[in-house]
Amino acid sequence: MIKLNQKIDRPSKEDVAAISKFSPATLHEAQGRKGALSSRIKPVDYTMKLCGPAFTVKCAPRDNIMLQVAINYAQPGDIIVVSAGEYEEAGSFGDVLANACLAKGIGGLVTDTGVRDTLQLRELGFPVFSLSVCIKGTVKETVGITNEPITVGDEIINPGDIIVGDADGLVVVRKGEAAEVAKLAQAREDAEAGYIAAYKAGKSVVEVSNLEGVLKAKGLLVEG
Repeated sequence: MIKLNQKIDRPSKEDVAAISKFSPATLHEAQGRKGALSSRIKPVDYTMKLCGPAFTVKCAPRDNIMLQVAINYAQPGDIIVVSAGEYEEAGSFGDVLANACLAKGIGGLVTDTGVRDTLQLRELGFPVFSLSVCIKGTVKETVGITNEPITVGDEIINPGDIIVGDADGLVVVRKGEAAEVAKLAQAREDAEAGYIAAYKAGKSVVEVSNLEGVLKAKGLLVEG
C-alpha cells in the first residue's frame, strides 16, 4: 500500500516573494551556476512565469492519475512538479485540468512529459512548463508517491524547494538557501546594472570586464 503524503515544509511567503524578483538565469548564476533544470523543459508560451514551492508527484509514463491526485491536494501557490520518466509521447495535462488548477489557485505545472490543448492553456494563462506537446491520451491506472524527492530535468526536486520559471527555462532554489540566494541575486543584478551604465558611458567590454590582462596571459595578440 502506498500512503499519500500531503505534508510539505513550505518556505516562508517572504522567501518566495524575495526569490520571485529574479529571473531563473540570475538565480542560477547567483547560487554558483547550479539548480538549472534541463533546457528541454520549456513553457508552452514565452510569457508564462512561475515561482512557488514544489508539490512533487511521481507518475507512471502515459498515466496521469497521480497528477490529478496532486491537483486535488496541492495548496494555493504551489507548483506541481511531475516526474513521469521523461516520456514525450503523452498529453497528460490540458485545458480541463488547467481550469481545475486555476480554481484552486495553484501556481503552475512543471512536468517531464507532454501536455496538450496548448492554445487553450495560453488563453487561460496558467503557467505550464513541459518536455513536449503531444495529443496522445493517458490512462489512470498506476498510483505513486507525492511529496518525496523526485528527479525532473536532471535535478533533484524536494517538496518545498522553490521552483522559478520564465521564457528561458527553470531553476530550483533549495528552501533553506532562499534568503541567501536572494541576496546574491540582488548583488549580481546591481553589478550588471553597473556594467550597462559603463557601456553607455563609452567604456568597452574588455575594459569593463578587466579582460586585457587575461587575454594577454592567454596569448591573444591584437593587431592593427
